[in-house]
Amino acid sequence: MWHLGFIPIRAYALCIIAGIIVAIWWGERRWAARGGTKGTVIDIAVFAVPFGLVGGRLYHVITDPELYFTAGKNPWNAFAIWDGGLGIWGAIALGGVGALIACRRKGIPLPALADAIAPGIVTAQAIGRIGNYFNQELYGAHTDLPWGLEIYQRIDPTTGLPNELTGIATGHVPLPDSPVHPTFLYELIWNLLVALVVVWADRRFKLGHGRAFALYVAGYTLGRCWIEFMRTDNANHILGLRVNVWTSILVFIGAVAYMIVAKKRGPRELPETLRSRGDERDAVAESPESDSSSSDSAPASPKAEADSPDDGPTVEARDEITVDAGSSGSDSDKPEKS
Repeated sequence: MWHLGFIPIRAYALCIIAGIIVAIWWGERRWAARGGTKGTVIDIAVFAVPFGLVGGRLYHVITDPELYFTAGKNPWNAFAIWDGGLGIWGAIALGGVGALIACRRKGIPLPALADAIAPGIVTAQAIGRIGNYFNQELYGAHTDLPWGLEIYQRIDPTTGLPNELTGIATGHVPLPDSPVHPTFLYELIWNLLVALVVVWADRRFKLGHGRAFALYVAGYTLGRCWIEFMRTDNANHILGLRVNVWTSILVFIGAVAYMIVAKKRGPRELPETLRSRGDERDAVAESPESDSSSSDSAPASPKAEADSPDDGPTVEARDEITVDAGSSGSDSDKPEKS
């Protein structure tokens, strides 16, 4: 943490902000490439990001209530988001609710938007994991591998006692298990690989109706499951497994099931269905055809002019030709109504 005057600047927060910027930028490009209205993703983010931050905090507090609601703990610290504690599961879930609200306001399908932003989200997660390095958290057991990470003792500045959660590493006294597996680094690399797989599969199979997003979820949870087994930080357990392992398993099954069901919905959404409601009204208002339709003598369309070259037969002559051709009795040969 650094201080800009009296304002604290936290490394983890900078990583999260950088990830959000990358996700919005990449999502905008992918959404526009699919035929969507430019600027839509950043409009959706105005709803999704605050919802996601609240959801991430709620998941952390619900799954680790002993940190805030047991004897000697201050319940108000549940709101101290600057002290750390965000769960990606809650962030995606409640962030999706915010995105759904925004999508309905704009009249666009949420699954199509989710497909566009999927690689950006998992890349943002990778960038956010860099913050775990600055916080010296989410690591594994001891290792002698060259990339093993040195972790130092952290002291609570108010009590002078060791505190791995909120303490500060003021000295360079390594923990007994140091160096350790940098599991956050493993997840960072895994997330980038998932982003590449989603981009490749989306281009190869033209994924639509939320299938690219489901592929991201399945890929992420698959990696998160084995990485959770390597972590040694304190966590609640259910039937001998960490809570996040169970969450990964259940969400993975749900994502795979969704991909199977969504495939029956057919090809990717048509580009015209991705235009925002306001954008459609503006397009109609600015269209020259809408102005000419109210006129009693509308000019001939470009197609009609192209079909009647200057050296071709006159309108009367062509009418005679089409009438003679229609006498064969075949419906398919009848002239179209002009």
